[in-house]
Amino acid sequence: MPQRLAAAAPGWTTRADVVVVGSGIAGLTAALGARRAGLSVLLVTKTWLDAGSTRWAQGGIAAALGPDDSPDEHLRDTLVAGVGLCEEDAVRVLVTEGPARVRELVDAGARLDRDSRGALVFTREGGHHRDRIVHAGGDATGLEVQRALLEALRSDPEVDIVEQALVLDLLRSADGRACGVTLHVIGQGARDGVGAALGRAVVLATGGLGQVYASTTNPSVSTGDGVALALRAGAEITDLEFVQFHPTVLWLGDLYGGQQPLVSEAVRGEGAFLVDDTGNRFMQGEHELADLAPRDVVAKAVLRRMQATGAPHVWLDGRGFGEEKWRRRFPTILASCREHGIDPVRELVPVVPACHYASGGVRTDLRGRTTVPGLYACGEVACTGVHGANRLASNSLLEGLVFAARIAETLAGELPEPADPAPDPRPAGVLDAGVRPRLQRAMSDGAGVLRSAASLSATLGVIDELSGPASGEPCTECWEATNLLTVSAALATAAARREETRGSHWREDFPARDDEAWRMHLVTTLANGRLDVRPEPLRAPGEAAAGAAR
Repeated sequence: MPQRLAAAAPGWTTRADVVVVGSGIAGLTAALGARRAGLSVLLVTKTWLDAGSTRWAQGGIAAALGPDDSPDEHLRDTLVAGVGLCEEDAVRVLVTEGPARVRELVDAGARLDRDSRGALVFTREGGHHRDRIVHAGGDATGLEVQRALLEALRSDPEVDIVEQALVLDLLRSADGRACGVTLHVIGQGARDGVGAALGRAVVLATGGLGQVYASTTNPSVSTGDGVALALRAGAEITDLEFVQFHPTVLWLGDLYGGQQPLVSEAVRGEGAFLVDDTGNRFMQGEHELADLAPRDVVAKAVLRRMQATGAPHVWLDGRGFGEEKWRRRFPTILASCREHGIDPVRELVPVVPACHYASGGVRTDLRGRTTVPGLYACGEVACTGVHGANRLASNSLLEGLVFAARIAETLAGELPEPADPAPDPRPAGVLDAGVRPRLQRAMSDGAGVLRSAASLSATLGVIDELSGPASGEPCTECWEATNLLTVSAALATAAARREETRGSHWREDFPARDDEAWRMHLVTTLANGRLDVRPEPLRAPGEAAAGAAR
């Protein structure tokens, strides 16, 4: 695989104290926090400021804000959902600092849903034993969070924003520290084409990698750019095999691919339930929480039922809500269903699992530091240890808030003097954009929800074939295809290595969870164009808090 992306030499240069890559909840929170610390910020985003994954978040934000809830209860639910692979110290940070971060979000102008008395409205989603999910606009939480944070960002004239910019590679100083990124801007004016954004630190908040699969809830920009950049820069990637497939994505037919409409777990939290073609509520008896079991449990049950019946999907029954509740609580989902010819007020909704969220990513410590000095990561691109083998519903927005804020606090006290990038002699290349459809199909077929040694071997065979001579010409589509292949290779390699079923990693040939052999992280690195995967044990509680950066 290319060790860096082939691209023209930078034709322009800009500088700031901190370069933030990504404009979702994590990137915006990091940028705003850095500004409050008095640091100059350059914010780079791939398309437009509001086009990332945050805006698509329907369910809400999980936090122990209710009078009958506690951080300890939230911690227990998160650890159970993570199936033995959560780093407890990271989870404790999330659940104890989370409520304050949500209150700060409200203070920043986010309009969360409230009842007639003005109190926050809570709902429940899969894996939670309490109603602790706050939401906005019924099912438009991400859109409201994005609006509030963007309004705060745009009110600060000292934030330099570069839109329509694909980040390419990390720049490093002579002592090995991150000191900026190369990027390609699609636009006009002084910053057009390939340039260099230099900073005393770089924060990756590039979101997910869902486009490695043929069908996903992720937007088209989610091509794993941050993970691929970090791999090429020598950073450690952790637990990439744990990709969460959301169990209820609107089924549009076998010919549809790309981004698919999500039917939020909150719909089941309000009382909807899953049935098969015969009307059987098949989640009864599968788990104590039935239709609100953790997502990996529900996704597996859905697929088992599809296999047993030969049906292309199962059904979600929300007919008991009535028109008014659908309009008030789930207006976005209602509109999406009706746009595709389905009326959930009167009809069953066809649903299937689809790629939704990467629980693994760029390995960080509790302050967002990666294993490359000067490079930080937060949000879905990062692996803080919070999610383990399966993310608990609505913990993702909370993780972005909490750990991005921690990065901003940390940057204020440990930024080095500015440095110039050192020459990078490693060979560069880029793949042809035409590899993308075949790669996505191979990943869906062999490294999706159902995996085995045979299916993963077949997928890795396709990846090896597509990884041939780097014959593409530098362009956005070719850079994205190269990133997708790099991330796919890392994901499939880790999935082949982990010979057990745990959380969102389901091996048909190793159907049992094996704590004795596999209760450990898998850490992936890329060197000299080759991937290396090594096991590493979990940290004992207290060890991460006492230690320095990994």
